[in-house]
Amino acid sequence: MKALIICEESQTVCKALRKRGHEAYSNDIIKCSGGHPEWHIQGHCFEAMFKQRFDFLGAHPPCTYLANSGVRWLYNPDGTRNEDRWEKMETAATFFKTILNTVKSIGKGYVENPIMHKYALEIIGERPTQIIQPWQFGHPETKATCLWVVGLPPLKPTNIVEGREQRIWKLPPSPDRAKLRSKTYEGIGEAISNQWT
Repeated sequence: MKALIICEESQTVCKALRKRGHEAYSNDIIKCSGGHPEWHIQGHCFEAMFKQRFDFLGAHPPCTYLANSGVRWLYNPDGTRNEDRWEKMETAATFFKTILNTVKSIGKGYVENPIMHKYALEIIGERPTQIIQPWQFGHPETKATCLWVVGLPPLKPTNIVEGREQRIWKLPPSPDRAKLRSKTYEGIGEAISNQWT
């Protein structure tokens, strides 16, 4: 199977797919941190998606303007709309919807994001197929993750563990905070590779 995982600089899912013998590539506008630049297509995702044919498309688009945790920034302290933030949210939601439609055209894959606020969901036009947690896949942490699944069954938990630490949510401010918060857990990457290929 030939697979592309877009917006994935960490290469977590890409490496799990490679381990199972698939021709998988990661893609992001930045360099990869997963240690395999030979499997990384650096550049805009639309260029990567349409330069060649893929059998499976996974996507982890940016959540900055879509996540429910940031919905308060859509309004100014005085209650008026933050027009700049609304415009960025609408652009991000449209980008997400375009990626989801591309996954549908391929017929097999997923799009991942945290819990979204209602304004983003209204633009996207559909709710996620399922919500998973790291503790269902061997990591004793909480981080609700939504999956819009296309042409595949819902992902099944593989290793339910004790512990419900909010490590990601508690990360202190740093230049790498956004990158660290967006990384896919290895247990989830393995489950995607094992169950969906």
